[in-house]
Amino acid sequence: MNIIVCIKQVPETTEVRINPETNTLIREGVKSIINPFDMYAIEEGIRLKEKFGGKVSVVTMGPPQAECALREAISLGADEGFLVCDRAFAGSDTWATSYTLAGAIKKIGAFDLVICGKQASDGDTAQVGPGISTHLDIPQVTYVKKIEEAKENLLRVERMMEEGYEVIEVPLPALLTVVKEINEPRLPSLKGMMKAKSAKITVLSQKELNLDTQNIGLCGSPTQVVKIFTPAQRKGGQILSGEIPEIAAQLVDLIKDEVH
Repeated sequence: MNIIVCIKQVPETTEVRINPETNTLIREGVKSIINPFDMYAIEEGIRLKEKFGGKVSVVTMGPPQAECALREAISLGADEGFLVCDRAFAGSDTWATSYTLAGAIKKIGAFDLVICGKQASDGDTAQVGPGISTHLDIPQVTYVKKIEEAKENLLRVERMMEEGYEVIEVPLPALLTVVKEINEPRLPSLKGMMKAKSAKITVLSQKELNLDTQNIGLCGSPTQVVKIFTPAQRKGGQILSGEIPEIAAQLVDLIKDEVH
């Protein structure tokens, strides 16, 4: 089973700065880690490889320093890493990012399964995984908490819902986004760290991918951040007392005052 895991390098801190001109994150000088949800995607890919054979390819889109995230994934048991890196990709929104990653996946070659974390900690949109499946024209299952059964051309998975879960059968090739309940990520082994240190990371630029320039980077992003601001501090609330009918009447009066 050939598996491709998409990961993202994100700031380790929640204290991020915004470029006032481009309204994008300033990543320089901020320590980065693999997006926590992507660690579960890596682990699940490795477990499937250990059970069925094949290989795990890890791909990330980002600046040159994102290479260390790929090496970390290799130290955990992945076989190869691909860095999608070009100034032309800078400022991509989730649509342009998923379009670019889908192009990279096509370039990597035949695959049976694509696995992503459910969302990135710095964006929290949960849109890139489904976007990749759309661009690749393959079925997707999001919020997967367990792979019940894997066959040559079919997966049976449990998809987390607000109340319980649903069991879905999906034909391969397919894309899954996984939640933390799916497994417990392993630690890198000494052998894995040695392999990662000498591993060749393949860089895929716009020249190699030859993507439509109208669909990549900041200019190719259909969504634009117009303004970023700190919300005004909310006033403290008030506690209503009395019997339930009295509280309800007070609440109605407060709402009327706010409306008018």
